[in-house]
Amino acid sequence: MPPPKVAFLMANYGHDPTETAVPYAEFKKAGFEIDFVTEKGNMPECDRKMLEGMTQKLLGATQEAVDLYKSMKEDMKNMKALSWTEEGFTLAPYDLVFLPGGHEKGVVQVINSPVTHRLMVDYFPQTRKPSRKNVAAICHGVMVLSESSLPDGKSVLHDATTTALPGFMEQSIFWGTRLFLGDYYKTYGPNSESVQASVEKRLDDPKAQYFNSLSSSPFVREDEKYNYISGRFPPDAKLLAERTIALVNKTLA
Repeated sequence: MPPPKVAFLMANYGHDPTETAVPYAEFKKAGFEIDFVTEKGNMPECDRKMLEGMTQKLLGATQEAVDLYKSMKEDMKNMKALSWTEEGFTLAPYDLVFLPGGHEKGVVQVINSPVTHRLMVDYFPQTRKPSRKNVAAICHGVMVLSESSLPDGKSVLHDATTTALPGFMEQSIFWGTRLFLGDYYKTYGPNSESVQASVEKRLDDPKAQYFNSLSSSPFVREDEKYNYISGRFPPDAKLLAERTIALVNKTLA
């Protein structure tokens, strides 16, 4: 059996290094074949503020995650990114689509793209069980799905369960860093709604479908109807990857 194929659907710049490199390392270790997919086929680069300087030391990636990111960057030297805007590009060959998060404003490139929306409108419904297709998303990556609208105007996530970055955490970090980082922690600007609010409003029944946790312990939500797993923020990345690997292996068995 060929190895599972995973597409990292990403912006050119700005994703969180932990939410990208930790799953990459876990998928690589599990023997997955990995492609990076960006708008024009540029190899993505993660948010430098989370990798260096005082922002890294106070709020960013752990040294382990930084090392994993450096290792991933070395691998990228021998890889060729794909373009989601290239004529004929499709997610059909992939067993898994992975959507990393990140709050740096560059990530709107993938969240807002009509092309990624069309790709997810085609792909996500195919994850309805029983299926061999899978999706995993973390933090702002969940918004790629919530912003992807079916022909009836509903989000592809409208009847799924999910988690994402908790609004309380997002607001707390924003206000705690505003004096020296401005609106850096608010992707769409200081007065924009939270990721949680953006996702919840696209669900049929937010109270029943949105799963939240303010615990610092790893937390993910695996949907029962779709082959879909979601996480909140960087500390969830390893558990999300482990659970996703188990799900993919189960669906392909």
